[in-house]
Amino acid sequence: MTFNRRILAKKLENTTKTFASTYLGGPRQCGKSTLVRNLLSMENINYLTFDTTLVRTAAEKDPDAFIENLPKNQLNVIDEVQRVPSVYLQLKRSVDEGRLKGRGKSMFLLTGSANIFALPELADAMVGRMARLTLYPFSAAEIYNSDTNFIGKLWNDDLVIKNYRRANPVEIIKKATFPEIALNDDIDKSEWMDSYLGDILDRDAVQFAKIRKPGLVYHLLVSLSNRVGSLMNNDNIMKETGFNQGTFESYKIFCNAAFLTFEVQPWSKPNKLNKRFVRSKKLYFTDTNFLSFIMRRDIDEVYEKDPSVMGHLFENFIASEIIKATSTLPGKYFLSHFNPVREHGKETDFVIEKDNGEAIAMEVKLDSTLNEKDFKNLELCRDTIGDKLIKGILIYTGESIVPFGDRLWAVPINYLWE
Repeated sequence: MTFNRRILAKKLENTTKTFASTYLGGPRQCGKSTLVRNLLSMENINYLTFDTTLVRTAAEKDPDAFIENLPKNQLNVIDEVQRVPSVYLQLKRSVDEGRLKGRGKSMFLLTGSANIFALPELADAMVGRMARLTLYPFSAAEIYNSDTNFIGKLWNDDLVIKNYRRANPVEIIKKATFPEIALNDDIDKSEWMDSYLGDILDRDAVQFAKIRKPGLVYHLLVSLSNRVGSLMNNDNIMKETGFNQGTFESYKIFCNAAFLTFEVQPWSKPNKLNKRFVRSKKLYFTDTNFLSFIMRRDIDEVYEKDPSVMGHLFENFIASEIIKATSTLPGKYFLSHFNPVREHGKETDFVIEKDNGEAIAMEVKLDSTLNEKDFKNLELCRDTIGDKLIKGILIYTGESIVPFGDRLWAVPINYLWE
């Protein structure tokens, strides 16, 4: 299989050199093992995986001896570390001992397909001792082997009027997915997705989340797929699925921990503004192709015949591209949606903030033409956030970057990778 350079590679390499331990999380089959194998010279790392029965059994039998006897002069990579939680405390001890002996860097690189920081054991054991990174399926930039990080560009570069060749949004969405199906045109994508979901339900749901009826997770995913980009109404979802409060919350937490879905918080600055904002979150799927699989819809057919649903798929795609981009940048970024209570219908899809309060607002529109009315929501968002708003961007499927007022721009989808 072709190796596409991952934008996270540089950040991962820098992190492993400066922290004693690093956890690289991400969905199953997103390329974590390939990344670590291609990132570092095999002479400098000791690679193990708990997916191998022999290695896993040895670690389970005597976790103390297993960790103690790992090479001290190499970066030890342990893949699928969540499969042997009994090693967590010994990892902590090893890191602490390494610090006392002056070996406080480049000790462990742990990878896993579930967000194991949702599990108390590892969170308690490694607090303050581990950097956390997340690898997602291919971004649009990675598909084109581009180093472009469009969020970084929006923050650091001035926008100028420019024309692009019009891109096909369906083609981009279908390619920005898991490496195995993105790079193999002959694979049966529906069969692959079915197997992928089966692995998560049969292994992660049962083994880590202790879900007794994992098949019911699928019913929740179906219900959530019809609400992508909408305000979450938990009561309606529970009524539709028949789940009680406890079951719904635990299953939803699992979907987020397994990187199937992610939630976007509502934006709010209650101490600074005389405005109230909705409190409901929005939910998106990490991979838009997986979303279309859960919906049992073909993206080409949706694009041709169902523009309303395609609009939701396009918004989901941009949401996933934002988290892919921000995950590779230095520093901390916060993603939210802007929805003032008294300004009904004037919400902005996304606000991306740094911890210093600087922000970029972003609207998404599946259309190749725009007019000034399309920027009314961004105008309200800009005026509310004030000088801290760096840019207000409307991502669309047209050809030109053009300004639409103070700090407001129309930006074609091509900007994500060109």
